[in-house]
Amino acid sequence: MSSPWPSTAHGGVRWAFGRERLVQGSSAPVLEWLLRRNCSITPRQMLAFYASLCAVSMLISGLFLWQGAPFVLLFAGLELLVVGVALLAFARHAGDRETLTLAGRSFSVEQRFGSRMARTDFTAEWLSIEPAAGQGSLVQLSGEGRTVCIGRFVRPELRPALAQELRRALRRAPLAAAPAPDNTDTP
Repeated sequence: MSSPWPSTAHGGVRWAFGRERLVQGSSAPVLEWLLRRNCSITPRQMLAFYASLCAVSMLISGLFLWQGAPFVLLFAGLELLVVGVALLAFARHAGDRETLTLAGRSFSVEQRFGSRMARTDFTAEWLSIEPAAGQGSLVQLSGEGRTVCIGRFVRPELRPALAQELRRALRRAPLAAAPAPDNTDTP
């Protein structure tokens, strides 16, 4: 599978889902995966659409009110209220995302769903990446007594490729520096 991202300057590795970025003050690049909803309209565009829908609907129902049909205005208002609630629910989850970050041997998962945000940190040496249930299921990250399922915003047929890429990135991560042995003589 070819990657839409150009090869990076650090080792020429291509990532299908993630990107390498340099962090100021660090010589090693940080790998980051941003998994989010595919929204074709922003909340601001949706608000403009809803305002125009309200204006047109109220104009038409106002004409019916002027002609002596007051119930049209009532039902138009009820319809706009229901559509507004549905659009509000959509807008609330338009920013949902999962951000995975591998910096050195530290792997963090930040999940944002609506107004809730959860962050789980793992040590790369202890991280296991497996399917949660079966083929096409969410990707389960577990280690150090914690488990997180990711990949909600990735198509089911691409989740195994995401898991494989995460495993490959963990293998490439630099090993944690072992403390130097103490060579002092103690009596």
